[in-house]
Amino acid sequence: MSETKDRPYHHGDLRRALIDTALAMLAADQNWTFTLREIARRTGVSHAAPYKHFRDREVLLRELARIGYVRLGEVMTVAMSPDQPSTRAQFVAVAQACIGFALGNSGLYRLMFSSDADKTIDPQLHDAAMDTFGILLRLLEKGQRDGSFRKVAISAQAAASWAQVHGLAMLAISGQLLEEKVGVEPIRAALDVLLDGICHGD
Repeated sequence: MSETKDRPYHHGDLRRALIDTALAMLAADQNWTFTLREIARRTGVSHAAPYKHFRDREVLLRELARIGYVRLGEVMTVAMSPDQPSTRAQFVAVAQACIGFALGNSGLYRLMFSSDADKTIDPQLHDAAMDTFGILLRLLEKGQRDGSFRKVAISAQAAASWAQVHGLAMLAISGQLLEEKVGVEPIRAALDVLLDGICHGD
């Protein structure tokens, strides 16, 4: 049961208040089984109020997922610092930032990749997801240009990279990266194996 406190809504941006309440409930419970009625109650507005901004619960969930992709993109952009000593180091930093985001926002992260975040029916969600994926593409393209990464199809490198990082994130969220199974530093070790396949030999 969520411990998110009810908070009376006064005046201002009702849409933002509803989203903030939903995000807080998602963070507290790590799931999105809440209803618009519950969100309205916790926000301190009438049961009908959310429908002024969200046709149904599914629309709100897709908006939460869109916000998740935007936030993930911001984290990835910060991690891709030009101060990193190499493109490989940038890749590791971005990948670790993604996994850190997933661990710190596990409910939101799982929602982003769930069937409730259907990108085929929400152009804004689709664009946010593609913008985030574009950060990875640009990093791989940079690595190919500067000779750090092998010159193969970017789409193949991107698929392998995204699958590896997302898989590690989901395993980390579910507590499956146990030392007896995958060693002391499984994330860094797995990233090194991935990069050994992507990078030219040093």
